[in-house]
Amino acid sequence: MEDFRRTYLRLCKEGGVDPQESVLAQLQETRRAAAGSRLDLRGHSLSVDTCAVLGRVLHKDTLFTELALSDCMLTEEGMCLLGGSRVGIFLSFCYCGNNLRSTGAEALGKLLVRNKTLCRLVLEWNALGMWEEAFSVFCEGLATNACLTQLDLRNNQINHQGASELCLALKRNSTLQELDVRWNNIGLLGGRSFLEALQQNRTLTHLEMAGNNIPSDTLKALEQAMDHNSDRQSTVRESRSRTQVLSKEIQILKEEKGRQVWSCWELEFSSMTTSIHVGQLQEALNERKSVVNSLTAKFQMTEAALAMSEQKNHNLGELLTRVKTEKDEQRERQSRERKKEQEDSALREGKLLREITSMSETNVQLKNKLEKMESRCKSQQDQIFELKQELTNSTAELKLRLAQAEERLEMEKKRSKQSLEDMNNLRQKEVDHVNRHLEESERALQDRILKLEGQRIQLEEELSRAKAACVTERAQAEEEQGKVRVQVRLEEQQRVSGLEEKLRGLRQSRDESQSHCSQQKQTIAELQARSGQQSIETDGLRRRIEELQQELSGKDQEKVAEVSRVRVELQEQMGHLQAERTAQGGLKEKIAALEREMKVLASNHREATLDKESEISSLFEKLRLREAEIQRMREDEAQRASFLQNAILTYVQGSPLHYSPKK
Repeated sequence: MEDFRRTYLRLCKEGGVDPQESVLAQLQETRRAAAGSRLDLRGHSLSVDTCAVLGRVLHKDTLFTELALSDCMLTEEGMCLLGGSRVGIFLSFCYCGNNLRSTGAEALGKLLVRNKTLCRLVLEWNALGMWEEAFSVFCEGLATNACLTQLDLRNNQINHQGASELCLALKRNSTLQELDVRWNNIGLLGGRSFLEALQQNRTLTHLEMAGNNIPSDTLKALEQAMDHNSDRQSTVRESRSRTQVLSKEIQILKEEKGRQVWSCWELEFSSMTTSIHVGQLQEALNERKSVVNSLTAKFQMTEAALAMSEQKNHNLGELLTRVKTEKDEQRERQSRERKKEQEDSALREGKLLREITSMSETNVQLKNKLEKMESRCKSQQDQIFELKQELTNSTAELKLRLAQAEERLEMEKKRSKQSLEDMNNLRQKEVDHVNRHLEESERALQDRILKLEGQRIQLEEELSRAKAACVTERAQAEEEQGKVRVQVRLEEQQRVSGLEEKLRGLRQSRDESQSHCSQQKQTIAELQARSGQQSIETDGLRRRIEELQQELSGKDQEKVAEVSRVRVELQEQMGHLQAERTAQGGLKEKIAALEREMKVLASNHREATLDKESEISSLFEKLRLREAEIQRMREDEAQRASFLQNAILTYVQGSPLHYSPKK
């Protein structure tokens, strides 16, 4: 930027021109703002001398690529001096609001003819359309230009004749993409000429024509033409990108073909390693089957244990029914004995009072024990609920891991399929290349035969001329000619035999590669079938686990209901005892008998609770064993998944993406 300022001052001094202060101030501002490659002189009135000096400076400068001269009140001469500067370097011109006319339009047309890098030209608020000849020169320059992509001609007083000239330029132009002709006087005839031009122009994708007195149907037709051009340009861009991608792929394939010539032995070694990996995968599958069988056996054992627990629960229900019948019988006996023992009630009142106090204490103790048992049951229920949640979480984690393993297997299958397709395509391309090479060699041989026949004809002519002179020379020449023919035939036969041997070798290598690919496909299909069977078995085991969990929850509910029922019965018995104590003071001995029965029931209940606790502990032990088994299954599955992943990765890394036939 400082160099540009110094050159400007030096050229002003050499030409005897006073440097314009506004230009110097603008250069200083652009240097401070670090505006980069844009020279912005908008709103500065530039004289002819200043335009001449700027043209010379810009002709030598390589910093600026955008020039903005909007509303600079340029004259025709100043426009000519600036328009011809630095042809082939600027990327964007802006001459808005300078009232350019005939001379300026001609200068711009010449600029478009010579310039090879200008991409954007803004000519808003000028009067280029007033002079038809000058505007035709501008349009001629636009027609021959091969780099301009954006053109702004708003408010330039362009009529239908100027529009026709512009349309003729558009028919010949093949680079312009955006054109803005708003707020002119184009009219219906100009709109029709634009329609005719768009039938030949295929690159213009954006056209603004508002404020030109054009009917709506013409505008719609122009919009449709723009849509067609934009679609066409998008398809062209896509085709270019595809051709570039294909050329890159062809180059990559050529490089890989050169590499594959040296990697034939590595392919054989990789085939051996793949067979070893397949054996390892088979062993892993067998181990998984054995694990599944062990799981089924364990599930059968758990089912047997559950059946035993059901039988125990049934026995407990029978015991409860027996206890109820005995209670009813005891109540009947007590009602019979009450009549007999009314006489002895007075003597035993003191004893009964003491026993009642002891009974109340025992009742309090029993209540405390019941509360403790209830708290234990609640804690056990909470533990069972937590274990169920852990089981559900573990099953969910197993499902996620199985899904991830299946996704990895599918990805590896897709990669193997893609590699097989690429290998087949490569083989087909190599066969085509060999066929083309054979055809070219046959053509070369035919050309050589034709040349030899021409030589033979020349020799025969020379021999016919030399027959009269020397018979011996003719015989020698005939002998030499026969030798040459024999040698040529022998060379041709040798070459043909060599090419046939190469073709046989290529065909054999192709057959071997196809057989190898078919074997790999069969192994992949077997592995897929086995993995599907194992997934089905695992789903069945999951369903069985869910059923067992439901049965456990049902049995827990039954146990809770039985405990609540026994509790209610005990409370009812306590209420009856209290009523009998208040109503009949003389039945203390019978109350003692009832207390004995209560002790028996409590002992039975204690035994039943101990049995239940032992059953719960056994269930906890089974749950712990199941958790250990599930953890072991997780570790085994993770190990197998890692083995499978490592095997597949080594197989993919060992086997190249493209297979070249052996030579």
